[in-house]
Amino acid sequence: MNFKKYWNYGGKMKKKVISLFSGAGGMDLGIIKAGFEVIWANDFEKDAVETYRRNIGNHIVLGDITMISSKEIPLKKGEVDLIIGGFPCQGFSIANKNRSMEDKRNFLYKEMLRIIKDKKPKFFIAENVKGILSLHNGEVIKMILKDFEDLGYKVDVKLLNAADYGVPQQRERVIIMGNRLGLKNPYPKKTHADLFPGEENYLLFDEKLKGTNLKPYITVEQTIGFLSEIDVQNDKLNDFVKVGKRKIYNHIANTSVKDTFWGRKHEVNQADICDYLRYYRDKSEWTTKKIDNYFGYKHTAGHWFRKDNKSGSIPKPSDWWKLKKILKFDDKYDKVVTEFIEKPIKFEQSLRITNWNRVSDTITATSPEIHVNKKRRLSARECAMLQTFPDSFVFSGNLSSQYRQIGNAVPVLLAEKIGLEIIKKLDEYEENFEKGNIKNEEQNIRKRNGRIEADRRT
Repeated sequence: MNFKKYWNYGGKMKKKVISLFSGAGGMDLGIIKAGFEVIWANDFEKDAVETYRRNIGNHIVLGDITMISSKEIPLKKGEVDLIIGGFPCQGFSIANKNRSMEDKRNFLYKEMLRIIKDKKPKFFIAENVKGILSLHNGEVIKMILKDFEDLGYKVDVKLLNAADYGVPQQRERVIIMGNRLGLKNPYPKKTHADLFPGEENYLLFDEKLKGTNLKPYITVEQTIGFLSEIDVQNDKLNDFVKVGKRKIYNHIANTSVKDTFWGRKHEVNQADICDYLRYYRDKSEWTTKKIDNYFGYKHTAGHWFRKDNKSGSIPKPSDWWKLKKILKFDDKYDKVVTEFIEKPIKFEQSLRITNWNRVSDTITATSPEIHVNKKRRLSARECAMLQTFPDSFVFSGNLSSQYRQIGNAVPVLLAEKIGLEIIKKLDEYEENFEKGNIKNEEQNIRKRNGRIEADRRT
């Protein structure tokens, strides 16, 4: 048996966690980094579960939580230290204009409620979007908090901005925390702040923050700047790229940024380019497969020599020049294929260019913002870095699935900092219990529950 798996460095048994609505595992990874052990997890999305298993462990179950009995989940009532879960937020999100209490997804938190009731963890963490606070004029959050309190928990809710805790991203999330030990719910203290507000970062210090010992926000450039000139791995044979000593996986991106940003200066007929390239390919000893291998692509070259069903494409400038070296074609189309200009940008949500000398805007589960080079959107790996996933964490599924998994995740660093605070509280509680300062845990719980009832009557 690998005892290191079960014991902390301090010689104490690791605290046990059940994870619900786990997704790819951002919150779980942070909690594990804080010193907990996740013994059971669940999600219904196949790619997310595959990602979780690949990086965290096989203890995750693929399935609909509404169909899983509490008896199927390990550990008896009272043996669980922490239950975590970011219950689905589509119905709650302020981005969803049709959000309603009638949306069935809004009530999946009741599955979390059910399992907390059946397992009686010492603590729980429930994460959700900012919009939940204002849904139905605040009635929804009141209902949720009351439901948790009715289970005998001291419950608090706070809106945390991940950027304040060292995450290079403006990401406001509601963290509902509860415990049944009568303790103060321990939210982490802020470590970072926008010390140099404004677009021209690092020029003017915010005097209101002088003497706070807070660190400046981590910028996008500090986090992903080293990948700016690294070609994305779209359709490449290798699933990673080496950058110095770092092995970078999932550096794939949506290259459709619309001609309103960085487009060809001249009108180009793809069919004409296709016929032209086919002519020179057929004159050479290069087959399409050999060309793909030469570039390190899987199938991309095939699209250069195809014009059926609108599936053809024109090589990007860097590929065009490499292709010219091996096929030895003339200069006829060099200018129209390789000359690009920057075109007017419309300010729309889907067309936004990412920040660079500031923290990132919120990473979403759909198409990310456009890279500052204006040639592509942020890659899946760049989004993962802005969510503080480590380089070694590899995502499964196609590009849109990876974007979705990453955008739906809790930033790893934020989860870790929350977890560290809870583990401190649990350790302190256990020490006091062992010293006899806490005579009877259940007696303490009953006293606290009596206070909650008294507060309600007043």
